[in-house]
Amino acid sequence: MLKKVIVTSLFLVLLNAKDITPITTIETSGLISDFVEDKGYLYVATDAGSVDIIDLSTQKIIRKIELPPLLTTKGIFVPSRVHCVDRSHNKTLLVSSGMSGYRNVWIDDKNGLKKIIDEKKEIMPKSAYFISENEMVFGSFGSDITLYNSEENSKIYHRRISDSTMGGMILSPNKKKMIISDESGTVTIVDVNSSKILNTFSSEHVDNIYRVAYANKTLITAGQDRRVGVYRKDAKAYHIKSDFLVYSVGLSPSGKTGIYSSGTENTLQLFNTKNAEKGDRLIGHYATPNKIFFINETSVISSGDENRIFFWKLKK
Repeated sequence: MLKKVIVTSLFLVLLNAKDITPITTIETSGLISDFVEDKGYLYVATDAGSVDIIDLSTQKIIRKIELPPLLTTKGIFVPSRVHCVDRSHNKTLLVSSGMSGYRNVWIDDKNGLKKIIDEKKEIMPKSAYFISENEMVFGSFGSDITLYNSEENSKIYHRRISDSTMGGMILSPNKKKMIISDESGTVTIVDVNSSKILNTFSSEHVDNIYRVAYANKTLITAGQDRRVGVYRKDAKAYHIKSDFLVYSVGLSPSGKTGIYSSGTENTLQLFNTKNAEKGDRLIGHYATPNKIFFINETSVISSGDENRIFFWKLKK
């Protein structure tokens, strides 16, 4: 009897689930690498050598931060891809490709664009985030983390977190913790100020974790092993099996609603993090989604390796 009730409940959930199309999309200057929201504006990193700044109220590009092009050995100018972007204290932090294969780090503020770390220093930041107005943390492909002071042009610390290649890296909303995944299937929680490892999670994956999302003491992970790992405080960890590699995940601010890239048709699947029940699907991407961001509980922004930002409105 109990089995019948469970099957009936799952059928009703699936019956009520719907496909949601984007309320709008905005074309960008190039293929999107990353984006961040700040005070009603979206800062979008592209492979066209620019960060497009979009006013979310008008849904229009109002300005572009443009990097100088790179000169190839054949004497041809090519755009410098912007790999990641962050915002704090009215400053924009961005990391771009260099000619040598290493990367440059820039800050754009009221005084204009300034390079703070040159590629000649041979650094390879995969992720970069502001911690304060003049401090930022970098995460490298080799799972090194560096806390850097731009005013003093010096490292506060430099530490290797794992012997495995870094997958994803984010900060907690209060910027006190780093959440870092790697190719071993482990997620490490690190104290930003001290670089001390606070916790590790490794029960739900057997392969590389591409992305992580964290909100309200809930952590979810996107795995190459076709799994979505879910870790909730004071609850048993579990994973959801997908039918394709999971490249991205997102969490609502409350941590109650999760979302992950699903299938070969570039779908985004919503689910309840408490009971793993699947909900509506978001359809419309034409490339694999690689970043998902909740503005609030019902408003979502996403992007893939494509030249459009997608905006979605979820059912309450």
